[in-house]
Amino acid sequence: MPRPIVAHIRPDAIRHNLDFIRRTAAQSRVWAVVKADAYGHGIERIYPGLAAADGIALLDLDEAVRVRELGWDKPVLLLEGIFEPADVELADRHRLTVSVHCDEQLDLLIAAKPRQPIDIQLKMNSGMNRLGYRPDVFRAAWERAAGAPSIGKITLMMHFANADEGQADWQLEQFDAATAGIPGERSTSNSAAVLWHPHAHRDWVRPGTILYGASPTGASRDIADTPLMPAMTLTSKIIGVQTLAPEETVGYGRRFTADRPMRIGVVACGYADGYPRHAPTGTPIAVDGVMTRVVGRVSMDMLTVDLTPCPDAGIGSSVELWGDQVKVDDVAEASGTIGYELMCALARRVPVVIVPPGASSEQPALRTGSYGR
Repeated sequence: MPRPIVAHIRPDAIRHNLDFIRRTAAQSRVWAVVKADAYGHGIERIYPGLAAADGIALLDLDEAVRVRELGWDKPVLLLEGIFEPADVELADRHRLTVSVHCDEQLDLLIAAKPRQPIDIQLKMNSGMNRLGYRPDVFRAAWERAAGAPSIGKITLMMHFANADEGQADWQLEQFDAATAGIPGERSTSNSAAVLWHPHAHRDWVRPGTILYGASPTGASRDIADTPLMPAMTLTSKIIGVQTLAPEETVGYGRRFTADRPMRIGVVACGYADGYPRHAPTGTPIAVDGVMTRVVGRVSMDMLTVDLTPCPDAGIGSSVELWGDQVKVDDVAEASGTIGYELMCALARRVPVVIVPPGASSEQPALRTGSYGR
């Protein structure tokens, strides 16, 4: 019998979240962002939930090819663009839309002779200072692109730095001023702007983490008033129980000391499965549907939980690491990180099952996926 840990992936939750996004940004078309293998969920696994998206956005050419092989015939956007001449040929062959954020990329496209003009998203650095043309040179870059026979439709693009902190106008004003009078659609809003900055919704929005039911801020309380549903639930079971006397300790480093007689459950999940090693005592976890806490240090293959709130729990009891009851953002927040990282860090050795529409994570899976991604 394999270890009892398993990740349940729900394409129906992706479909549900996408529907909410479309209603929230009703005047915009939607790029469904599936970079990092759909934030660790697996592109092939969540693909049935993406049908209502207007386009799929990602980073890697191999992921773009996988999407096309799945039968996707709508736009596919390479968010970081291309890096060498061979990439141009692949973009042409698979009808990819290419982000362009520097002259080197623009030069590659201008010099190319594709079978059909390649659509681009010309990116502005409106203050985040990662990728993109600064506002004062953006128009010149657009003019070069517009004059190139190898380049087709040009969409104007930017990315918010701290829309999750309530600040979007300082960048949006720069973007609007620098693009005034330039024709073309606009692509602006990330997940945070989709939720909280409706005035920033333009022709296209680009939701990422909310597509999977996690919070752009990393705090589940910030999306508590939305209908977003988690698309991933990580579960396991209790595989051992210890009864501690006062002053006895738990695990490596003896980081937790019992202050009273207590029962400790050992869970088949550790940092080699993708659970954060630095999750401290007090990190939320659920045993048999009862909320409790992680205690002691997380090890490679196991972690330990306080069974005081669930006295009937024992070997074989179900454990939710994150999902419907234990929000991934709450586990991440306790661990000093964000839900994005935990979802992306799901280890290859964790079995994955796909939950059919209308079923819960406790019901039989439609099929068993390969381990990890």
